Formats: sequence, C-alpha cells, structure tokens
Amino acid sequence: MLTKADIEKYFLAEKQAALMVLIIGVIAILIGLIFFFAFRTSLFKGAAIPLLVLGILECIVGYAIHKRSDADRVRIVYAYDMDPQQLKSEELPRMQEVNRKFVIYKAVEIGLVVIGIVLLILYRGQTERSFWVGLGLSLIIQGVLLFGLETISTQRAKEYTRKLSAYLAAWPQKQ
Repeated sequence: MLTKADIEKYFLAEKQAALMVLIIGVIAILIGLIFFFAFRTSLFKGAAIPLLVLGILECIVGYAIHKRSDADRVRIVYAYDMDPQQLKSEELPRMQEVNRKFVIYKAVEIGLVVIGIVLLILYRGQTERSFWVGLGLSLIIQGVLLFGLETISTQRAKEYTRKLSAYLAAWPQKQ
C-alpha cells in the first residue's frame, strides 16, 4: 500500500538519479572536449562525438527532472491527503507513460551498444578507420552506463506504480 513516505522516497530517489545523470553528462562533455581539442587523433575525435552529443542530452534531461522533482513530490503528497482522485486521473497515467518510455529508452541504449560493437568489429585493427573505433567505444560506454541507470530507475518506477495502483484500487473502499 502506498504511503506518503513511499511518495517522498520515490521522488527523492528520482531527484538523486537526475543529479547523477546531470553529473555524468557534464563529465561526458568535459571528456569529449578534451578528446576533441587536446588529443586530436581520429580515435579520440570519434570518441568525442557521442560523449558530447549524449552528454548534452544527459545534462538537459538530468536538469529537467532534478528541477521538477520537488514540485512533483509536493503535488503528489498533497493529492494523497486532499485529492486522491488526482492520483487516479493524473499521477497513475503519468507513471504508466513513464514506464512505457523506459522500454523505449532501454531499446535505444541497447541499440547504441550494438552499433558500437558493430563498429568495433568492422574497423578494429584498421588504423585508417580509428575514428569509427573511437565512436564505437564511446557508444558502448555511454550505452552501458545509461542502460544501467535506466534499469535502476525502471525498477523504482515500477514499484512506485504498483503501490500507487494498489492504493487507488483500495481507495474507494476507504471512504
């Protein structure tokens, strides 16, 4: 059964995970810039591109989630006490959509890893194609890292959604 403590725990964990994604994004951008401007070899330039592109996306997503988590937490705790119908009409559909999107995100991350592996297999040992090897390595690292974070977030969201659904199923009987 869902409690206010469960809501608080979910949104605080979401905020912490978003901060981690933001930090990873900043680190990826910094490493990508160093690779692109300091090392200047094809291998490092290839590795820089996914680091920069995905790092920017990680920063945007991490910042957006981190920024809204506190407001979401307050809104849902208020609805828990004052307007459980809002949980049914807004929060449960939102969480169902979040869970559906996690499936898409994981597929994209697996795709990044697969593309990276294919690039490594195709171009390993070909020094004139080291750009593609660097790109592949970077895609694998970012894809695996994001997949791991996504897996943790997915488990947390599914558990929260399960508790929310159980609470709402029992809610009319409580009145």
